[in-house]
Amino acid sequence: MTAPILYDNPGPKARRRILIGSIVGVALILILIAYILIKLAGNGQLEAQRWAILFDPRSSVPQFLLDGLVATLQVAGLGMVLAAVLGALLAIGRLSDRRWVRIPLTTIIEFFRAVPLLVIIFAVFFVGPSLGLRISAFTAVVIGLTLYNMAVIAEIVRAGILSIDQGQSEAAYGVGMRKGQVMTSILLPQAIRRMLPVLIAQLVVLLKDSSLGFLIGYFELLRSARSLVEFFRRDFGDQYSFQIYVAAALIYIIVNVIMSTFARWLDKRLARSKKAPEGETLPLNAEQFGAGGAGMGAT
Repeated sequence: MTAPILYDNPGPKARRRILIGSIVGVALILILIAYILIKLAGNGQLEAQRWAILFDPRSSVPQFLLDGLVATLQVAGLGMVLAAVLGALLAIGRLSDRRWVRIPLTTIIEFFRAVPLLVIIFAVFFVGPSLGLRISAFTAVVIGLTLYNMAVIAEIVRAGILSIDQGQSEAAYGVGMRKGQVMTSILLPQAIRRMLPVLIAQLVVLLKDSSLGFLIGYFELLRSARSLVEFFRRDFGDQYSFQIYVAAALIYIIVNVIMSTFARWLDKRLARSKKAPEGETLPLNAEQFGAGGAGMGAT
């Protein structure tokens, strides 16, 4: 059965309109870029001396930005690991058949999805000491990133699991596999590949959200850039402010591009390693699960 055609292929006139629209769009973007560069040049922002400070170790700018990047990666990396693990557990728990497991976990997920991340960070950092808990800025940011993103990742994982054809679960149950085995051996491996692009996109958001630590005094990349701007402003005014902020933005972009490139590479690798013949989606056969299935069915 062929897939229904939702739209016709563009004809010669439509292709010409698309081409003209693309050319006009590119031209407008180039004009905007040229206008910005002209304005920056007029303000002296493109002078080589201003940009050279970003690479001069004597200015301490490279060291400060590197320290800020390391601090950002530390808080984001820990938050990613904790959010991914807890999110997967919450997703599996939300799919449980037991109401006493499913309902509380659903409440937790919906609560932390609804509360803004900044509110969570503020609550942990400022309310914690009133409860007798000594919480550092690093800990507050990690907890905030973990609680918020675990709820989002839980829904991503749950959606990925539910997207798998139900017939595969039924076939697995038919050969005697338990629900835990179906989840870990059949559903999760396929769901991970399907949800990988969305999951990586959420982790990129998590990385950028780590800049909210700036508001509670955590010296991540943005806070480090701001400190440099304030330091040079006392002696040079805003002479280097634009360059420092641009450098911080480029570092964020480079890190995010690396993560996206890694995600594409991993997706292609999984596609090659998991590639199956057409029509075969469930790796169940008598040699793999026949005897074991009969044994499990007997227990």
